[in-house]
Amino acid sequence: MANHDWEKFGEDIKKVVQDAIDSQDFDKLNQTITNTITNAADAIAKNMKNTGNKSGYRQEYGPDCSQAYSPRYQERKEQQVYDTRKSRPGLYRGTGYTRAGGLALAITGITMGVVFLIPLLVFLVGAASAGGYAATFRILSVVFFLLATGSFVMGGCGVSMVGRVKRFREYVSILAGREYCNIKELAEKSHQSVKAVVKDLNRMIVKKWFTQGYLDEQKTCLITSREMYDQYLQIQMNRKKMEQEENARREEGAERKAQINKLPPQVQKIIDAGDEYIDKIRSCNDAIPGKEISAKISRMELLVDKIFDRVEQNPECVDDIRKLMDYYLPTTIKLLNAYEELDAQPVDGENIRASKAEIEATLDTLNVAFEKLLDSLFQDTAWDVSSDISVLNTMLAQEGLTEDGMRR
Repeated sequence: MANHDWEKFGEDIKKVVQDAIDSQDFDKLNQTITNTITNAADAIAKNMKNTGNKSGYRQEYGPDCSQAYSPRYQERKEQQVYDTRKSRPGLYRGTGYTRAGGLALAITGITMGVVFLIPLLVFLVGAASAGGYAATFRILSVVFFLLATGSFVMGGCGVSMVGRVKRFREYVSILAGREYCNIKELAEKSHQSVKAVVKDLNRMIVKKWFTQGYLDEQKTCLITSREMYDQYLQIQMNRKKMEQEENARREEGAERKAQINKLPPQVQKIIDAGDEYIDKIRSCNDAIPGKEISAKISRMELLVDKIFDRVEQNPECVDDIRKLMDYYLPTTIKLLNAYEELDAQPVDGENIRASKAEIEATLDTLNVAFEKLLDSLFQDTAWDVSSDISVLNTMLAQEGLTEDGMRR
């Protein structure tokens, strides 16, 4: 459709809408717009038909516009496969000379094999019927047998080369410009077994037909560029790192569990309950969006975790966290659940905002309290350290190894 046709179409729609607004009569608006669009569509179809006839559209796509019968379409499709291969020059090696060499080898080998086969048969018959010359015929039979066998082997190698080139081109076509592909897909689309495809790809990579080709560790994926292979190696490295970290956490958890099992039953019960509270705090944090509130809950999770780590290391201070277990933590979970419920409401009214703000302020207060509680659990350690330092300073002074002692 020409530009002025589009402008006329737009003006028609605009006029119809404006008339409906001016008259306040919208009853026929939908029908009028539908008719306008239909007329425009007919004009578009007519214009495309005329344009197609002028530009040889039917000549390209066939008399019934079917691509399947179009020679030009088939040529373009073949060109697309060729262009796909050339879209990343350097990933694939040209195999034209290899195919030609394979054909020459196959033809030469089979021809020579037939040529040597004929005298072989003659000498075999002669060896069977000639009296005094039987030994000579047998020697010649062996010679021509070896020549015929070698020729047919050579021909077989040529046939194999041609077949491998054909499969390589098929793999490239299946890749369709991709830099990685599942080997199972290559096997299914080339109608071969996965084992045969892997064997094929290994040979092609060694021969540098895939100039930057690699197979993954499990031999389940073909990678055709160094850039993609580097990404694969990075992913593998990250995966192994995650596995190592997970194994380390698992071992640490097993050691911690073994250590907990050595504690008195009463302390074990407290620590198990503490772990449950920590899991609940983490779950609430996952369910509640928002950066500020998440930071406060994460801080709380860390403090509570450190408190129970201290109890595990120093079971004598279990009595110091009675209020934490009996009141503070249960109340904290209730507040977090309430905040989660308020935050999930579809409206954010004044009462909801006020309640959320009050809970957030309370979380700050609780975090301060938990910090003080954690600090108090290290009071005995602080006393011991202070005492050791005092004794150490006294001994150093007595030996004249401090500045004051040396002056004296």
